[in-house]
Amino acid sequence: MVARERELSALLSSAAIVMVGGIIGSGATLAERVVIGRLLSPDAYGEISVGLALLNVGVTVALVGCTQGVSRYIPRYDAVEDRRGVWISGLLVTTVSSVCLSAVLFLFADPIVSGLFETEAAVPLVRLLAVAIPFVACFRIAVAGIRGHENTIYRTLTRNLLDPLLRIGLLTVLLLSGVGIAAAGVAYLGGAIVTLVVAHAFLSRLMPLRGRYRTHVPELLRFSAPLVVSTVISILLTRTDTLMLGYFRSSYEVGMYDAAYPIAGGLLVVLSAFGFLYLPLVSRLDDDGDRDAVDEIYATTTKWVYVVTFPAFLLLVVFPLDVIHLVFGTAYTDAARVLPILATGFFLSAAAGRNRETLSALGSTTWIAVGNVVGLLLNIGINVALIPRYGAVGAAVASVTSLVAVHTVICSVLAVRYDITPISPEALRCYVALPAVLLPLAFALSPWLSITVVTIGPVLVGVGLASLVVAGLVGGLESNDVVVLDLLEDAAGVSVPMLRRWIPSSGDEDLDAKSPN
Repeated sequence: MVARERELSALLSSAAIVMVGGIIGSGATLAERVVIGRLLSPDAYGEISVGLALLNVGVTVALVGCTQGVSRYIPRYDAVEDRRGVWISGLLVTTVSSVCLSAVLFLFADPIVSGLFETEAAVPLVRLLAVAIPFVACFRIAVAGIRGHENTIYRTLTRNLLDPLLRIGLLTVLLLSGVGIAAAGVAYLGGAIVTLVVAHAFLSRLMPLRGRYRTHVPELLRFSAPLVVSTVISILLTRTDTLMLGYFRSSYEVGMYDAAYPIAGGLLVVLSAFGFLYLPLVSRLDDDGDRDAVDEIYATTTKWVYVVTFPAFLLLVVFPLDVIHLVFGTAYTDAARVLPILATGFFLSAAAGRNRETLSALGSTTWIAVGNVVGLLLNIGINVALIPRYGAVGAAVASVTSLVAVHTVICSVLAVRYDITPISPEALRCYVALPAVLLPLAFALSPWLSITVVTIGPVLVGVGLASLVVAGLVGGLESNDVVVLDLLEDAAGVSVPMLRRWIPSSGDEDLDAKSPN
């Protein structure tokens, strides 16, 4: 029990550090969208959204799965010649693939624009984003090398701070100068070039980049190539809605959808924070044959992702119009129709926990691909059926349905094959009680409460405290939760004795297990 608490404490401590960077990065990404949305019309914002969706898909294809390969193989070698060779191998593969893809997008920009965009002004945007693909892809390889050295600080500085902040600065200056939608292309290209240089400067502090090297291209490709399909499918799951909206409907509707999407996507910040150490930790526990510990850590972390994320979910579902007006302004009022739908989908994703990483650690990566394929096919089918008639609302329904399908497949495999689930009796009480108690109360109070710059902080804190109280009152806390409480108290510098009384000790649980029913 002590060993498991120590593992959980290390995971939570890492998650807290990474979550700070994730919150900053998500905030910066949202700020970038806000700058575009407030300085341009909703139609122009929609055009840029389609362009950025193309960029994301292009970079994902160009990387050929090499980011995971570089991060995996660098720590496996002691010799600097091999570590340097892994990084160089990643750069070689990525440079060749990204330059080829960039050339195709650049040359076929006109037909792409005629199919997905509403104005010929998007041609320069697509061509600039095409040129940016090799720089963004090579920057990601540098970050993968930094991750391979298990350095969270340099990764956070480059990926979560420098990259988005550079783009925001360039976008603001260019849009205020009247450049138009092409400003996004210039900002992404300029930001990627600078960040590429800085990321490699940081990487050079972890290993010398000049010197002898042994390349590992075949080894890297053998590991990375199978990941291409699942990685591309994953990114298509998040961007197909935008691309199909651009094809079937107007840029205005794309703008409404992509105003709500990044706000709802912020619900995954807490879940993402557990990703840095979760996979290696669970892999080690499985290698030791301790499946019970895997189940316990998966259930505990998932429950707390749910509890911590719930206040933001409540805010987006009960006050969608206030949130949209606060972030993007009154020109994006129609986005409030899709925000609660998307928020539900992302919240359910958070409630499933790190199920993909858990299944990966157990060696069943094929089922992850199966889940993603099922989700993508469902997504495309529902989009084709609903977008022509219902527009952005139809796209949101497709997104939620596909996300639920993916997590249903993966969680079912974990439960049936490995008897691992995110649902303990205590967690189930939390999952049911929080929305059952707090959502009706929030809806009842909503006519007398509005979300503004002044009220949003107190409302989130109030709902967060109420969530902890409800979890305690319904018996949703268990002995492992003392590790979480210790971390929260250390971070806040305050003691929460009332909540600690609701956490049973390990001895109490053992007695309960031995006592007759």
